Amino acid sequence: MKRLFDVVAVLLTAWLWLPLLVAVGVLVRVGMGRPVFFVQDRPGLRGRPFRLIKFRTMREGVGSDASRLTPLGRALRSTSLDELPELLNVLKGEMSLVGPRPLLMAYLPRYTPEQARRHAVRPGLTGWAQVNGRNALSWEEKFKYDVWYVDHCGLGLDLKIMGLTVW
Repeated sequence: MKRLFDVVAVLLTAWLWLPLLVAVGVLVRVGMGRPVFFVQDRPGLRGRPFRLIKFRTMREGVGSDASRLTPLGRALRSTSLDELPELLNVLKGEMSLVGPRPLLMAYLPRYTPEQARRHAVRPGLTGWAQVNGRNALSWEEKFKYDVWYVDHCGLGLDLKIMGLTVW
């Protein structure tokens, strides 16, 4: 049911996000050149890797992330527009609209068995941790919210999280 909801919701809203995806893609191409997308392996359902797609927000090259972040990239991140291409990951079944945010593959061996339970569901564009503090939360708090979501997920909670995300 969750997968069906994800696909239907993404397809029914394509009229809204598809033109925005194209417009942001053009801005990134003109402002930063190629590549337009940032693609990275992330752990998905049961920790299996998938290729997460985002808009590129940093210049190529060496240096700290902060020094390579462009003004356009900063704006895209602050509005979360850099994550629009993840809707393609949702359509492919690699992600869900709601679930724990996918972190880096390198973190997998560091999770406690309890924290690793966050991989019992597909990762999401937004999640319980995001609507309960996002970057203001400690890692331990984020994992606690992620595992709580795994234990309580359902259509009603997903609708609540999506509403809080938009708000």
